Amino acid sequence: MKDKVISYFGIDKHGSTIKREILAGFTTFISMAYILFVNPTVLGAAHMDKGAVFTATALASAFGCLMMGLYAKYPIATAPGLGVNAFFAYSVVIGMGIPWQTALAGVFVAAIIFLLITVFKLREMIIDSIPQDLKYAISAGIGLFIAFIGMKSAGIIVANKSTLVGLGTFQGQTWLSIIGFVLMAVLMLLNVPGAIFIAMLVAAIIGMVTGLIPAPHQFISSAPSLAPTFGQAIKHVTDINTMQLVVVVITFLLVTFFDTAGTLVGLAQQAGFMKDNKMPRVGKALLSDSSAMLVGSVLGTSPIGAYVESSAGIAVGGRTGLTAVTTGVLFILGMFFSPLLTVVTSYVTAPALIMVGVLMAGNMARISWDKLEIAIPSFVILATMPLTYSIADGIALGVIFYPITMITAKRGKEVPPLMYVLFFVFLIFLWILQTGE
Repeated sequence: MKDKVISYFGIDKHGSTIKREILAGFTTFISMAYILFVNPTVLGAAHMDKGAVFTATALASAFGCLMMGLYAKYPIATAPGLGVNAFFAYSVVIGMGIPWQTALAGVFVAAIIFLLITVFKLREMIIDSIPQDLKYAISAGIGLFIAFIGMKSAGIIVANKSTLVGLGTFQGQTWLSIIGFVLMAVLMLLNVPGAIFIAMLVAAIIGMVTGLIPAPHQFISSAPSLAPTFGQAIKHVTDINTMQLVVVVITFLLVTFFDTAGTLVGLAQQAGFMKDNKMPRVGKALLSDSSAMLVGSVLGTSPIGAYVESSAGIAVGGRTGLTAVTTGVLFILGMFFSPLLTVVTSYVTAPALIMVGVLMAGNMARISWDKLEIAIPSFVILATMPLTYSIADGIALGVIFYPITMITAKRGKEVPPLMYVLFFVFLIFLWILQTGE
């Protein structure tokens, strides 16, 4: 059995071990387990049943992870995307006054379109057409973005009315994150295997001992019923009969498309999978996440996509689909151990996100900074991902600048034809986002 697992996932080929892959999957899960609690809270604001959303989030995430691991064989996890779930709840349902059932139907229709363009390899062609320098910028930009998320989650960076952001007050659980990050840095410098996971575990224990994190009163609970949300997306497809709803569907499609594409490229760069500026088996990876989005809409959750927190597992050494399979199994188990998951607060996972940001930022060194026509769009991507709090927005702005700078530098013929197409697509994308708000 062990030999079959090693052979199927190509664990030896990637210089890994079963133990390391499972540890990586556990680390990824710990880093993104917060979505089990955050997603129901966000969608709950749209009057959806929080218990049903919790179960839908767990099952849809598990399905995507298992597809990504068993079919695409990548150490990349999937879950409902942050940002697009807020758009679903606050812009579509609350802002536009659209019933959540109809909004779910919009996600369902977008997922079907997603599957079709994936089957016809349009998504794969677009990813392959993105120049190598921009892919490095996307990877490094994601690193800065998730480091920013980590610092925000830890309370190291806080909102500031005068300067937008500023240094927070180091007290309470913020010190827990700082201690976790310092321990993580020391362990990694000492080349201790599983340093990221060990540091998070120690931080959680310290938090419970000091009372900064409340200890769980129970360990096991039954999974909430899916009945309130299951199948609502299919029942309300006929409700999509206005131009406003068509725009909503297009927005779900575009945001998830480019968010996931950027994340996949960034993670592939981090793991060293890219070959000749192409991601092997990218078609299978794209089919996995689009299938998960379809399943998620039927179960009752906002769009599913590849998760940047997968970088935590990759940093631990995860290189095969076994990592994603492990994460998927843990999402299923997470439905029954929800009280225990509350111990893993954002203050515990924040150090991992910051550290992964350090590792991914290294791709900035590979960008051709001596060529201004490359440096400008690359910098735009790097700067706007964290500052707009959106991977998709960062990619959009960078890709818009790229043809402009290349044509100005008299290198327009070197721009792949699809990049010119993307130039106009992203202009429309940004227009839809602006007018949809």
